Amino acid sequence: MAVATLPNEIEVPATDRTRDSLFLTTILETIRNPMGATGLVVVLALVVLGFAAPLIAPHDPLQQIRGHRLEGPSAEFWFGTDEFSRDIFSRTLYGLRASILVSIFAVGGFGLAGTIAGFTAGYARGWLDTIMMRIVDSMLAFPGLLMAIAILAALGAGIQNVALAIGIGAFPRFARLGRAQMLLEGSKDYVLAARVTGASEVRIMFRHVAINALPPILVQAALSMAGAVLIEASLGYLGLGTEPPQPSLGNLINGARAHLDQWTYFAFPGAVLGLFLVGLNLVADATNEAMDPHRRRR
Repeated sequence: MAVATLPNEIEVPATDRTRDSLFLTTILETIRNPMGATGLVVVLALVVLGFAAPLIAPHDPLQQIRGHRLEGPSAEFWFGTDEFSRDIFSRTLYGLRASILVSIFAVGGFGLAGTIAGFTAGYARGWLDTIMMRIVDSMLAFPGLLMAIAILAALGAGIQNVALAIGIGAFPRFARLGRAQMLLEGSKDYVLAARVTGASEVRIMFRHVAINALPPILVQAALSMAGAVLIEASLGYLGLGTEPPQPSLGNLINGARAHLDQWTYFAFPGAVLGLFLVGLNLVADATNEAMDPHRRRR
């Protein structure tokens, strides 16, 4: 087998040298990192629990079970019951699902749209870049939570409007990052080589450049999902999120304010929310480490 000899270092088989794209390398390094693996396990476990809520929840989240008002944890009610005799565990699972759906729609939909807009602006340059970035700058002038409150004040509460409000706030961050990555990658030699071979501009932008520009966007996606879940919970706490009696993690914590003596009422939904946020941040940190060129070289 042919070998590649590096001066003053051990010999490495040429067939074993890394030939993956930066995107695939980042994914693999994130999974190999104990911090990233732990975060992925936590996030995936909670996602499965949220989406499987109709199958595993022991009670209907809206069912009022007579004679069980404000009970503590038990074999029948794992997280206890609320002031309307509803099972908090079942409501937490359904509330987790609502938070996940909002974050996926907001970050997945508007994040993808923002990234494509940023790629297009960074690749086209000129007047299109100027106009698009000025629009993005004007959107960035408003804090995400404040913009969401303003949008919900105009459109009304509801999970669809919450996802729309959070997504609009996420769009400019992805657009800015997508443009920066396109400017960085678009000046490299492989782009010139693809152009010389006759590749179309769309193919160069989305087949060659986008793959190597994705890792920082993955970090932003993980952080934005955590932010979306937190904003959704904040809006629910303020009464602007999911409309009662439908559960969300935010309105569960909000409902516990009047019953602080029942610590399990707010502790368990708050713990699920905190665990999900920690998992997403672990994934983001591990992905950020995986993109470190010094670490990859080691």
